[in-house]
Amino acid sequence: MNTENVLCLEDVKKKFKGFQLDVPSLSIPKGFATALIGENGAGKSTLMNILAGTRLDYKGKVTYFEGDMVEKDIRESIGYTSATGYFMPQWTTDAVGEVSELLFDGFCKDKFKQLCEDMDISWEKAVGKMSDGMRMKTALAAVFARETKCLLLDEPASPLDPLMRDKLCSMIREYLDEGNGEKSVFFSTHNIADMENVTDYCVIMEKGRVVEQGFVEELKEKYVVVKGETEDAAKAEKILIGFRTNSYGYEGLCKAEDLDKLAGLDIAMETPTLSQISVGVMQQYSTLKA
Repeated sequence: MNTENVLCLEDVKKKFKGFQLDVPSLSIPKGFATALIGENGAGKSTLMNILAGTRLDYKGKVTYFEGDMVEKDIRESIGYTSATGYFMPQWTTDAVGEVSELLFDGFCKDKFKQLCEDMDISWEKAVGKMSDGMRMKTALAAVFARETKCLLLDEPASPLDPLMRDKLCSMIREYLDEGNGEKSVFFSTHNIADMENVTDYCVIMEKGRVVEQGFVEELKEKYVVVKGETEDAAKAEKILIGFRTNSYGYEGLCKAEDLDKLAGLDIAMETPTLSQISVGVMQQYSTLKA
């Protein structure tokens, strides 16, 4: 699929003690919801911080909106929520709205109030006294109340309850629909199951590297879930990724192009979920040396 890109990375590197983020090339398609998937410590937050401009000590190049905007317009056009939060602890929700109104031309205080009401956020409670879930809801209300073209959401679903995760998916889809192909969302997660129904494109990271990426429907054609009998497990294990056995037999993920290697085995095949693809791919690369 040929698409425009909202974000492009070239030779982006950031080294820590015992860990290195290394992304030779990565493009995020415009007009879609893209999930950055990886286990804790895979480098997701580091990458999100680089894209959001909160971390500048990296090597490489990041291009926004295919280079068509000046820096001020880029700042106005991107909304960012951090997994760790960035509001002062003494700020009330009302203060968050006032500060956001000062910082961003496209912030709508009335929309912020409505979002806070819809998500049952206390208007007078200080951020420092909120639960993790309530702080994330406040951050989401602030960013969705702005007029933006791209949202960068770092682990937005992690502290939320199941009902709010479902609402977040609806908010993301409405945001994209309003943009008519001009708005994009890039969010990170270590558990894609609750966000799968809103994900169009995914990027899977392991040990600081991008190990798989693509539109979800294309990945579901690239991989197949294979199930078989216990007596064939030893042969199948050499071919499948994310391999596991149970009392009924074995199960694993196989690249469609490798199915002929299972010829002669009694197998059943299923279309994988994005969660199954992500877990299988991460397991495959987690055993490799970084």
